[in-house]
Amino acid sequence: MRIQIVGPGCPSCKEAERSVFNACAELDLAADITHVKEAAGVRATPAVIVDGKVVISGRVPTVAELKKILKP
Repeated sequence: MRIQIVGPGCPSCKEAERSVFNACAELDLAADITHVKEAAGVRATPAVIVDGKVVISGRVPTVAELKKILKP
């Protein structure tokens, strides 16, 4: 699974990245997690892209929400 956190590196983007790492850890999910400044299809940051699909945009996701999205 490939997960991208999109944003300029602001506090909200960093919080979104922490949420992604925590959700993956709680699910014991192996994922390629990267932080990028821009991505196609993203209009608002922070955003989370999973395997090329924008799943969250314009807000910081909760760990619980991410776990529902990422659950295998």
